[in-house]
Amino acid sequence: MSIVSIITVGDLKHAEEIARRLVGERLAACVNILPSMRSVYRWKDRVEESTEFILLVKTEQRVFEKMKRRVLELHSYELPEIIALDISEGLEGYLDWISSNVE
Repeated sequence: MSIVSIITVGDLKHAEEIARRLVGERLAACVNILPSMRSVYRWKDRVEESTEFILLVKTEQRVFEKMKRRVLELHSYELPEIIALDISEGLEGYLDWISSNVE
């Protein structure tokens, strides 16, 4: 099953590095890097704010654990956001393309 994984990173350099590695290592078919946004969150009993980038990672459920481990190796955060959403519907050819470009 195809999924979209959402990952936040602190700067464009890390966003590009993670995206290139995931696609290059066939852990993702495509990664979109969304421009900077503001995040407000609770961390260690404090309300924090920071500028982050969002990675939208198109991949397959079958490689999610491997992809997650790779992101953890590359990521600069102590506890990065790495979540996944099932793609329940989509253009069949596009979903086939995702599947055929992920190992």
